[in-house]
Amino acid sequence: MNLRHTIDFLLNDWLQVTQLCDRERFTDHSRETFDAVLDTCERIAREKYAPFNRTVDVQEPRFDGDKVVLPACTHEALKAYAASGMLSAAQDHDIGGMQLPYTVEAAANAFFACASVSIGASMLTVANANLLMAHGSAAQKKAFAMPQFSGHFAGTMCLSEPQAGSSLSDIATKATPDGEGHEQDPLGPRFRLAGHKMWISTGDHELTDNIVHLVLAKIPGADGKPVPGTRGISLFIVPKHLVNDEGQLTGERNDVSLAGLNHKLGWRGTVNTLLNFGEGRHLVRGKAGAIGYLVGAPGDGLRCMFHMMNEARIGVGLAATMLGMAGYFASLDYARQRTQGRPLGAAGKDPSQPPVPLIRHADIKRMLLAQKAYGEGALALALYGAKLVDDTHTASPASQREARALLEVLTPIIKSWPSEWCLEANSLAIQIHGGYGYTRDFPVEQYWRDNRLNMIHEGTHGIQAMDLLGRKVVMDQGQCLKWLGQRIDDTCQKALAHPTLAAMANALQQAWADVVNATQSAWQGQDPNLSLANAVPYMQAFGHTVIAWIWLDVAMASQGEGASSLGRRQACQFFFRYELPKISAWLAVVASRDDTCANMPDDAF
Repeated sequence: MNLRHTIDFLLNDWLQVTQLCDRERFTDHSRETFDAVLDTCERIAREKYAPFNRTVDVQEPRFDGDKVVLPACTHEALKAYAASGMLSAAQDHDIGGMQLPYTVEAAANAFFACASVSIGASMLTVANANLLMAHGSAAQKKAFAMPQFSGHFAGTMCLSEPQAGSSLSDIATKATPDGEGHEQDPLGPRFRLAGHKMWISTGDHELTDNIVHLVLAKIPGADGKPVPGTRGISLFIVPKHLVNDEGQLTGERNDVSLAGLNHKLGWRGTVNTLLNFGEGRHLVRGKAGAIGYLVGAPGDGLRCMFHMMNEARIGVGLAATMLGMAGYFASLDYARQRTQGRPLGAAGKDPSQPPVPLIRHADIKRMLLAQKAYGEGALALALYGAKLVDDTHTASPASQREARALLEVLTPIIKSWPSEWCLEANSLAIQIHGGYGYTRDFPVEQYWRDNRLNMIHEGTHGIQAMDLLGRKVVMDQGQCLKWLGQRIDDTCQKALAHPTLAAMANALQQAWADVVNATQSAWQGQDPNLSLANAVPYMQAFGHTVIAWIWLDVAMASQGEGASSLGRRQACQFFFRYELPKISAWLAVVASRDDTCANMPDDAF
């Protein structure tokens, strides 16, 4: 079974994505148009991405003293991706978009992530442009978003700083009004920015004519000092090259300079940079300071940026998923071809018998089943989340509200669960290869290296856990949790009618009850530090329960007689028997508000 077969099943048999064509926005589409998009993306991924995955790993970005140099294959891949129309896939027809459901867009992008996760990195460009479409002025959309949808400009997000890391309240980048009349600039209130931004993916390159940086910075208050905390953060468009009101390049270089490239464990095909804003290396109109245009209102920067951050988090989850799937496909192929060991009989191994393929060994099957359960379960979750995105925009008002709440509570899981467990899948892929898996002769070591980033960027594992337990499950008096519980119960009630699934439905009902009880127990005290001390084990248990629900729902749609249906049912069974029981240990420390970690003295380490 290949990736396309899995995606076709999840989209059409499970999610029944063609029902979206009944909604006004998608009436021009059909199964045929969706298949055509998938065909195109699968082909481009196969021809322009997959053959060069190792190339971009070994030929890392380098600075030649003038510009960042990338392999020619990266330029060709991005050109093909832009020509496909995928940069504007979800946009309106009247601005050149396809009005494609995000569910189909996400599925199509899965081919690229599986082929080579670090080539192109178009995810940030699309998310940048989408933020501007949501929060930018008409002039900003025209000048900065439209060129990104066409592939002429690229986009970044500039949040972290060397001294602050993930603590956005501590950012020091400053934005000051750019002289008299700065508020009347057609592209938005004009400021001068000065500061340093770290870990900026695609921060500098020659792949496009321009790079649109979305930069978080603080505007000084009346006392000349930055407003403390996140309330003082504003969002600015800071282009590498200045443009006129129409988005056309003026020939002026903005005061944005490359301070250095970060050389990484994985994702080596994606440029990662330290950028300096306003250091005076490129004087703009006679003085230092990077010109930036305010997006939205002053102090509203973090709220606006969350539009891009949440989209990027779903993208990271999908990237992690497809790296897990790539490792699974590679190790499955290896296990079928590599012969090693002989069958066991009553007297032990029979040396007269020929060696058998690795896949005949029970422990190899265990590791393959684990990868299948992690990877396909994560892919189903990602596409379910993408369907919720479509529902938030095009469903009935009542359904939109519920979809929005479910997306809120599931986004930390969509990002974090694949990042942890598809990384484990990559580790198992190496194990199946044995010593060969630890060498560069096979791709599985690269998949592991590439996937290790996903627990860190776009909000670390710990941040996602704090967001889940500290905010998402308790917001609106726990309404998100209640709606999710209703959907889980709906699946369980339907599964109880299937004799082979009834036991798993009962196990899932108990698991969800345990999650709800642990949530309540965690917040019974007065000390939030203790409530959140075990947020990561909570997220692990929550994520495993969600994936169990997803697998049970998928299993109900897999009642056919073919090998692929049997494989999905076996993967579901594996997850319930081998994985779901793990939640008991995780939830035990959450429910008891265990303080082992929180109260460990610093000097006792």
